[in-house]
Amino acid sequence: MRRYGKNPDEDDIRVRPSRRGSRPRTHTRPKHEDAAEGMVLTVDRGRITCLVEGRTVTAMKARELGRKAAVVGDRVALVGDLSGQKDTLARIVRIEERASVLRRTADDDDPYERVVVANADRLAIVTALADPEPRPRMIDRCLVAAYDGGLEPVLVLTKSDLASPDSLLDTYRALGVPYVVTSREELEDGSAVERVRELLDGHVTAFVGHSGVGKTTLVNALVPEEQRRVTGHVNAVTGRGRHTTVSALALPLADAAPGSWVIDTPGVRSFGLHHVDPSRVIHAFPDLEPGTEECPRGCSHDEPECALDQWVADGHADPARLNSLRRLLATRERREGD
Repeated sequence: MRRYGKNPDEDDIRVRPSRRGSRPRTHTRPKHEDAAEGMVLTVDRGRITCLVEGRTVTAMKARELGRKAAVVGDRVALVGDLSGQKDTLARIVRIEERASVLRRTADDDDPYERVVVANADRLAIVTALADPEPRPRMIDRCLVAAYDGGLEPVLVLTKSDLASPDSLLDTYRALGVPYVVTSREELEDGSAVERVRELLDGHVTAFVGHSGVGKTTLVNALVPEEQRRVTGHVNAVTGRGRHTTVSALALPLADAAPGSWVIDTPGVRSFGLHHVDPSRVIHAFPDLEPGTEECPRGCSHDEPECALDQWVADGHADPARLNSLRRLLATRERREGD
């Protein structure tokens, strides 16, 4: 019996019905007005842990978000199972607009930028005064990344019992960067922790520094074990019993105003600035920025025709501030070990 012929409407053609019915394909994405709001606490191999109404919820990114990745600090919208119970999985369907981003590249020749933290308003640059020796070029690069990303930098100098902080502080005094100096003894008796806490109270602060400077030790002192319960099983991501952080992790700052968070990030060996537009760094110098109005187009602010020299000579700003600006701008062209 002939089942297929010239007439496509033959009665002997069998059509297998679909249980779901026939739906036309569409590129219209659901709006998810009923999605719950959450904050990304950590990201580990495609699984994203979020805080939703006081509960930690494990989620994955919805396919409709495409290549856009969620990072620690992101404000997101979630649907699905939001109970936070074991083996449940929610779905992130929207990543809200970011107020700030801390970005870096692997080195200055790498065009691929990595967003480390979103929506932090402060960057705590942790540096040891000895063992290991301070790296001013690394500090400069972190300062540039902070100014470029819209974060206020803070210097946290550790191990002052091994070396004096005076010379390092003199280098950055003209920038007016807030700072706190700590020693091992002060960390043990808690006095240093309280000074750091006062500096961070009411802020979302990302901590950055290379390995061995005591960054994670300080974060652990700021967020005691009982406060970590809000993040539930997330603590395993930090590697309990180890001295390094393997993934960025947001934790609530203890004994502080609501909305105070510390974000511990993995130790970095380099901080590439390929992504930074040097013209944005001037925004962190409000006393110098008006003086750039007379600069030639495309001025690097470190050339003979730069109008900032006359601006400073006329007494509108401290010469040390201009020197600091030029040092930071030159940082992008130098390796950290130079």
